[in-house]
Parts: sequence; C-alpha cells; structure tokens
Amino acid sequence: MSNQGSTANVIAAVCSFFIPGLGQLVQGRLMSADIHFVMCALLWVIFMGWIVHIWSIWDAARWKPNK
Repeated sequence: MSNQGSTANVIAAVCSFFIPGLGQLVQGRLMSADIHFVMCALLWVIFMGWIVHIWSIWDAARWKPNK
C-alpha cells in the first residue's frame, strides 16, 4: 500500500485541492470522503469552507493505510 509522501498520497492531496473529499475517495475511504465533502459544502455557505478544504488536503496527504 501507499506510505505518507508517496505518489498516491500526493495525487490524493491534489484531488482534494480541487474537490474536498475526492482525495479520500481516490484512496478508497468512502465515509471520510463523504464527511469532507459535506462539511466543506456546508461550511462554504457560511464562508468557513476553506478550513475544511485545507483539512481535506492535509488528511489525504498524511493518510497511512492499516497494515
């Protein structure tokens, strides 16, 4: 599987940059993807979505699969 800093995690982080939760979806983490997408969508409405957006990028970049 992928390790932190691997190409797969960089791609996931880039995906989350464009659409929050997409990086988690690419990594096969459906529940996490849903949470990131919904939270960001809701918070963008009140102008705080950039916080969850950055969190989504960071989470995708630092994820380590269970061994």
